[in-house]
Amino acid sequence: MIKSMKEHVKQQYSKVVEQADGCCSAACCGEGFNQDYSALSGYYAQADYGLGCGLPTESARIRRGQTVLDLGSGAGNDCFVASAEVGAEGKVYGLDFTEQMTLKARHNAAQLGLSNVEFITGDIEDIPLPAASVDVVISNCVLNLVPDKARVFAQIRRVLAVGGHMSIADVVTVGEAPAALRGDAGFFASCIAGAMPKGDYLQTIAGAGLVDIEIQKERQLDLPQSLRAAYLPSDDFQIYSITVFARKAA
Repeated sequence: MIKSMKEHVKQQYSKVVEQADGCCSAACCGEGFNQDYSALSGYYAQADYGLGCGLPTESARIRRGQTVLDLGSGAGNDCFVASAEVGAEGKVYGLDFTEQMTLKARHNAAQLGLSNVEFITGDIEDIPLPAASVDVVISNCVLNLVPDKARVFAQIRRVLAVGGHMSIADVVTVGEAPAALRGDAGFFASCIAGAMPKGDYLQTIAGAGLVDIEIQKERQLDLPQSLRAAYLPSDDFQIYSITVFARKAA
């Protein structure tokens, strides 16, 4: 089931690149989840498919000269904002397990003439970078799509340098998701069915050995009425976008 879910997500996000209008609600986060990037330095509209649920670069405390890793980098949207923040002396890695997204991101970086951004195809459950090699890890509405979140946070801790930190925007839940929703691959790909309860999410971060955990931003997300009618007969189940900071201690 886990493998089939991951393959479904990969297929759906590959289709996003092929679609002239970017994203459809069946393939990625629903309409209304994403936030406006256009005022941020480094923003490149052609890389913005509206797939996110937050603005992690706003809260990530990125400084010039640092090395940043974006997990689930898509067409490069957050990477290009981070690139402007680290400057020419810094470095930004974008990691995505969809080859089509990686190719699109590289094309966008070439169009922008950026030499401090590198895009890699790989699985964020097994980050292909050395230990203690990055200062900041960011991600935007991606970890909810990953079956083994504990492994991802352990990987984040591994690649962070001592004193480095993460700022991750993600979808979490309050209340238990109905079993029918959790088992639907289509909705798993739309960032809902794979989301963890908020308390469990924060405990998973702590369990990976990260410290100074802080919710930097939080907002409730509206579910499409069609989804609520089909799966959620009551209002006991809610979804939130949270941006979480955590640090790798000495």
